[in-house]
Amino acid sequence: MNYFMTMPKTTLIKNLRGAPALSDFRVEKLLAQCEQLQLPVNDIYAEFAHFAQLNEELSASEENVLQQLLTYGPTIEEHQPAGLFLLVTPRPGTISPWSSKSTDIAHNCGLAKVVRLERGIAYYVSLKSDATLTTEQEVQLNALLHDRMMESVFNDFAQASLLFASSEPGELTAIDIESGGKAALVNANIELGLALAEDEVNYLFENFTKLGRNPHDIELYMFAQANSEHCRHKIFNADWTIDGVKQEKSLFKMIRNTHEVNPDYVLSAYKDNAAVMVGNKGGRFFPNPQTNVYGYNHEDIQILMKVETHNHPTAISPYPGAATGSGGEIRDEGATGIGSKPKAGLVGFSVSNLRIPEFVQPWETDFGKPSRIVTAFDIMMEGPLGGAAFNNEFGRPAILGYFRTYEEEVNSFNGKEVRGYHKPIMLAGGLGNIRDEHVQKREIIVGANLIALGGPAMNIGLGGGAASSMASGQSAESLDFASVQRENPEMERRCQEVIDKCWQLGEENPIAFIHDVGAGGLSNAFPELVADGGRGGVFELRNVPNDERSMAPHEIWCNESQERYVIAVSDHNLAAFEQICARERAPYAVVGRATEELHLTVTDEHFANDEKLNTPIDLPLDVLLGKTPKIYKDVKTATAEGDSLDLSTVTLTDAADRILSLPTVAEKTFLITIGDRSVTGMVNRDQMVGPWQVPVADCGVTASALDSYHGEAMSLGERTPVALLNFGASARLAVAESLTNIAGTDIGDLNRIKLSANWMSPAGHPGEDAGLYEAVKAIGEELCPALGLTIPVGKDSMSMKTKWDENGTEKSVTSPMSLIITAFGVVEDIRKTVTPELRTDKGDTRLVAIDLSKGKKRLGGSCLAQVYKQLGNETPDVDSPEVLKGFFNAMQTLVRDEKVIAYHDISDGGLFTTVTEMAFAGHTGVDIDITKLSTSASDDLATLFNEELGGVIQIRESDVDAIHAVLAEHGILDCCTDIGRLNNEDTIRFTRDDEVVLENSRTYYRTVWAQTTYRMQSLRDNPECAQQEHDVKFDTEDPGLNAELTFDINEDIVADLIVKDAQNSSNGIANPRVAILREQGVNSHVEMAAAFDRAGFVAIDVHMSDILSGRTDLADFNGLVACGGFSYGDVLGAGEGWAKSILFNANAREMFKTFFERETTFTLGVCNGCQMLSNLKDIIPGSEHWPHFVQNKSERFEARFSLVEIQESPSVLFKGMEGSRMPIAVSHGEGHAEFSSDEAIDAANNSGTVSMRYINNYGDVTETYPANPNGSVDGITALTTTDGRVTIMMPHPERVFRTVANSWHPDSWGEDSPWVRMFRNARAFIG
Repeated sequence: MNYFMTMPKTTLIKNLRGAPALSDFRVEKLLAQCEQLQLPVNDIYAEFAHFAQLNEELSASEENVLQQLLTYGPTIEEHQPAGLFLLVTPRPGTISPWSSKSTDIAHNCGLAKVVRLERGIAYYVSLKSDATLTTEQEVQLNALLHDRMMESVFNDFAQASLLFASSEPGELTAIDIESGGKAALVNANIELGLALAEDEVNYLFENFTKLGRNPHDIELYMFAQANSEHCRHKIFNADWTIDGVKQEKSLFKMIRNTHEVNPDYVLSAYKDNAAVMVGNKGGRFFPNPQTNVYGYNHEDIQILMKVETHNHPTAISPYPGAATGSGGEIRDEGATGIGSKPKAGLVGFSVSNLRIPEFVQPWETDFGKPSRIVTAFDIMMEGPLGGAAFNNEFGRPAILGYFRTYEEEVNSFNGKEVRGYHKPIMLAGGLGNIRDEHVQKREIIVGANLIALGGPAMNIGLGGGAASSMASGQSAESLDFASVQRENPEMERRCQEVIDKCWQLGEENPIAFIHDVGAGGLSNAFPELVADGGRGGVFELRNVPNDERSMAPHEIWCNESQERYVIAVSDHNLAAFEQICARERAPYAVVGRATEELHLTVTDEHFANDEKLNTPIDLPLDVLLGKTPKIYKDVKTATAEGDSLDLSTVTLTDAADRILSLPTVAEKTFLITIGDRSVTGMVNRDQMVGPWQVPVADCGVTASALDSYHGEAMSLGERTPVALLNFGASARLAVAESLTNIAGTDIGDLNRIKLSANWMSPAGHPGEDAGLYEAVKAIGEELCPALGLTIPVGKDSMSMKTKWDENGTEKSVTSPMSLIITAFGVVEDIRKTVTPELRTDKGDTRLVAIDLSKGKKRLGGSCLAQVYKQLGNETPDVDSPEVLKGFFNAMQTLVRDEKVIAYHDISDGGLFTTVTEMAFAGHTGVDIDITKLSTSASDDLATLFNEELGGVIQIRESDVDAIHAVLAEHGILDCCTDIGRLNNEDTIRFTRDDEVVLENSRTYYRTVWAQTTYRMQSLRDNPECAQQEHDVKFDTEDPGLNAELTFDINEDIVADLIVKDAQNSSNGIANPRVAILREQGVNSHVEMAAAFDRAGFVAIDVHMSDILSGRTDLADFNGLVACGGFSYGDVLGAGEGWAKSILFNANAREMFKTFFERETTFTLGVCNGCQMLSNLKDIIPGSEHWPHFVQNKSERFEARFSLVEIQESPSVLFKGMEGSRMPIAVSHGEGHAEFSSDEAIDAANNSGTVSMRYINNYGDVTETYPANPNGSVDGITALTTTDGRVTIMMPHPERVFRTVANSWHPDSWGEDSPWVRMFRNARAFIG
């Protein structure tokens, strides 16, 4: 089945006017920017412009359908356009994600004549009277209105036809070495931007001379990608000589040493897309492949782990760079073994000084930058949104991250120079689960089908692998367009559904071998697939699904279009595989066949009759992969002088304010609430802690399964500025910090933790190569073996330097050697996880500081040094692996025995930061006595702000003796000091010898800490919302989240019905059946099925394709639930495309209408399903009062844990719950209930059909953000029909039906959260 159409000879292009595109505050922002640039602009009006490429004229009814499809989104007042006209569209030659998804909807609504839809924004700019723009001003205005990397600006609508322009397929070029000799290759290397080393050019020249023919450009491109630093890790495999002494091991060998010394619990290391370790047993919940009935499958749930970086693309174009970074890492996980399941993700950023406009900090000097990369501020405005959006839409919770800023002129290993992150670090990682029998790849049999699964080829990301391997600024700027990628997470979700359906077949899994398509595109993936499977391959280029007909062979073969996998499937299994793809609507194509001979052949049927062009690739595999690049590094060690810290004039008050304002320490809410943290229903610990939802968690924790208290934890460790003084210490601290961050979870044995190491280095920079060797050796040969830790996975990025020319002066910014460690642990009991939240309701308690350095207080490379523009000279370090091990083991004993009330590690910002963050989470004051820690006034600064390893614990006074015994047993009692008590006066106070050395209100520190988030949100999102969220933080009386139930949480009202069903199930199951309905892009169906399963239903997986094809009839079901996610990636309005595919399909419309009218049925729509059902009002009886759900008032995806109150309404699902208040997971971008008028609002409120409203922590119905995350009037977030049988709600009860999945909950709740009652009500309704 092929979804790709070739371009017809005659093309009709229809232009359809769309709705206004910008809300008032977006216009205000643009006008303010114009004013800043002194552009004579009075007003800006913008509306969407749609373009439909047709293969023949539409009939009147088809035109009507298209018009309805393209009417979506919030209602904004329309204007008659006037003024200077600018049309912003995707860059011609590219296809936007919007285009792919909206075209899918058009096809599923029966519009076969639509070849492709595309969308632009038409801007009408009215200038001040008689003003005209100079050429320079035009350039400035255009820069405000479009993204130069992804969009173009036109001056009339006719030019938009360029979006669909296509020409005949390009031809390959042969490089004439037969007459031009080696020089021809040398030239090609430069012209094609291949970044081949001299020995590689020689190697190719020799081999093609031996083959007796000229190489083709496609072959050189493929070779360059396969042998780039990015793919081959040449530096990590190099032979080293340091200071004249030959070293016996390569960097990679030293990393592998950790596995040779300790392979325990590691199931797969170094050879696959991710590493796998032994996990827990549990019940994996998924539909039976034959019957589609969901059920638990008790088995080993192994854990896979992977962390990637995507630095170069993020510097060029942050949103798609970070999005495809996360997307690529998710594919690595899915393609592990022979198919697995990504579960929870992490995202991190290191950038240069943030320099928030009008909030530039005193240490944030501007050292300049080249024009081709964006600023740190731009990266942090856009990049995190890209990373979050991909995870959100794919349906993977992002529950961990880090953010560091650094840029300073310091005296490091190469003397005085600027060190920082102009080449940013964009970290993307996560953990997943895999079945034991799928960990190892299988054999590829000769003749196996070699398949490309996923989206079409597009002309993007050419040379990405090679480009990311160069220092920023070496390649020609025009080539950097080629590094920009584009993301379509909804496509990746469809592919993952296919992979899931394959692994769920167990031994029958049709996948024999799978790789993700990443750097180098298919040119890397297909040869890797066959070579790893011990085979060769014959491929047909024109079988590659392709959306851009004009591409030359090397563009088809080497482009880095995202969301693709390559898979080997035998003939025997092909039909089963094809059936799964068809059901999931996942495009795929058989591109080739596996051969016995280890040879790679690619044919081109378009040029079948031209023997110069009909075989673009004809190479023995060993020519492509056989050059094991060996580099010899002969380097010298350098020493870093640093500077002696001068802090004599620094006051504690000023230091505290600066530290809380340093982005590395400051509140990260703006990076967190944009990312879904509840999807899967298995997240136990996200970043937001406690009743006040403060982002201070040390690690992320997930449940192994929906029926288990076992789980997985992951944490990050990085201390990169330390590497400017001491490479080894920086690496050791990264490992140690990943452990201190995960120490509050119930893991037990250190051996059950495995590490990922991501190495970033400016290779070739003076002193840095020897330093990298020192750092790798420090952990690979020394620290990890001493701790018994293994590093089975990692990645390196060796070009962390930016060079440019500014008015004739050469400038550069070089990154520190940056090691980022991610620790992955197997958790015994997720209920025991300890957070930094200080508890005021646990009787008499004390705070104990644990300092593993026993008082050294070294300040080199610290945040304190950074905020005073200094470096220092002596850094913290892991002085004793034994003490670190003792600390971890002591914490594990205390956590398992539930002796620790709160725990937070000490890292960036020192003891001061740790204590204040704990106070923020607990909404309490603290009194801290540093008499035992500080010798004198001159020592206070170092005492409060040093970043030596350690932590702070809150313990009960009654447990002190028992705890001391444990600390002594593990040899760390002498690291511990009793430092404080809680107070109830909202004051954070530090004293020494009974004198106050530093004090202020908790509210003051809390709101200084919040400034970074507030400023970033104000500039990025709706400033009114940012202000409201900031204001709440000044409320000292805020009671926090709370729960008040009007029913007994522990009563199972359907226990007797479940018993009755079991008795009546002698001949087939008697339980009522609920259809768990999903559309392509839906991602919350599994936890929804689990919630209904718990309430006694038979939950059945139903895809819209089952309904449209007639395979499934809703007449067979008692209940229907439309699930959450991003159907069609939310284009054409959230849920609207899904609804219209029902309304515009006569059979589907009739089937749904009949179901809604049958009086024994119930229907639930959650989130995306709520949006979808609200668009089916025409066929749902009693729904006339329902609103339309549109973009949140913040204009941001909102992931919150929100308080709601159940209203009196006829809803059968909320029976007996009226008046209850409890928190619930919220995750949506378009949850704002839009009514047609004020009268409509009153009518809805008076109709009794509003069934749930947002309330604030005081219990009042609210429209204030973020208690009301979308700004809906009167807090409306759920409605029902007049007879109560159909209920729609934006929040997600299914994601929090287990108490352990709630970000906060009262201690007294058992296994079931209050939301289980809703599902049991559904069962009671059926009777």
